Amino acid sequence: QVQLVESGGGLVQAGGSLRLSCAASGRTYSTYIMGWFRQAPGKEREFVAGVTRAGLNTHYADSVRGRFTISRDNAKRTVYLQMNSLKPEDTAVYYCAAGTRWPPALASDYDYWGQGTQVTVSS
Repeated sequence: QVQLVESGGGLVQAGGSLRLSCAASGRTYSTYIMGWFRQAPGKEREFVAGVTRAGLNTHYADSVRGRFTISRDNAKRTVYLQMNSLKPEDTAVYYCAAGTRWPPALASDYDYWGQGTQVTVSS
């Protein structure tokens, strides 16, 4: 079992930055691939970024590549999403998830989910 709690969301102007954190509990956390997804109102949940167990490999959606960076600190049991050059279309609820498959882009491949944190980017 893994429990995930996201934090760091908020309101930011276009062009600004935010860093999301996902704190994990559970002894098996480091055995999971970690991912970030987002869901905007009226839209399906979409993949944003994923990182392998040791943090050596990452994978990004085309829409965020070059602007967002995913990382993890297994000693702190925390996954981060650094978001730069934010755009209004990045507005969504962002979810952290733990899964077992790579590449990490399918929501159905994830076993555990956090409750989400709201990110709002104003124009």
